[in-house]
Amino acid sequence: MKRLTIAILIQILASLLFGSGAFAQGPLSGPSASEIDGKVTASLNELYSQNDAARALAAKAKAILVFPDIRKGAFIVGAQYGYGALRKGSQTAAYYRTSAASYGFQGGVKKFAYALFFMTDSSVEYLDKSGGWAIGTGPSVVVVDQGMARSLTTTNLRSDVYAFIYGQSGLMGGIGIEGSKITRITP
Repeated sequence: MKRLTIAILIQILASLLFGSGAFAQGPLSGPSASEIDGKVTASLNELYSQNDAARALAAKAKAILVFPDIRKGAFIVGAQYGYGALRKGSQTAAYYRTSAASYGFQGGVKKFAYALFFMTDSSVEYLDKSGGWAIGTGPSVVVVDQGMARSLTTTNLRSDVYAFIYGQSGLMGGIGIEGSKITRITP
């Protein structure tokens, strides 16, 4: 019930903020498994073509959780959502939805993608056993920026999960408090 309530609140907020524009395909009308898989494959190919560190991490990762199309909108109160897949090797192991709400001095609309590279068996087990994940709890996450990506090698890996944010478009500005939740789904 709680998950449905959050999804409904995000949908209502998105509808109020942006009408039928950027959020036309909201959390309540999710994509099919084949649509998610196609977007995940294209998104990973884009990331690997632009980032050698991501390609190197992929060779060592136990699993990769990819959200290829996250949409975020805000005016004081904000919401974001997206759908993705967990890949183990080249096979999809599970599907997930990410959603977040934020509050603060903020405004705008943006679209982006992110990939989480799970480097340890324990981090993948945590995701599998919990049925989802609230970012900030569980395994440690390191966001890889361009500076870090240049010095990151497969011999100096020390974190459970590495995150790459890419494919950004749109404009979002301001500061806010945000909570992000990743939930396992069956599309």
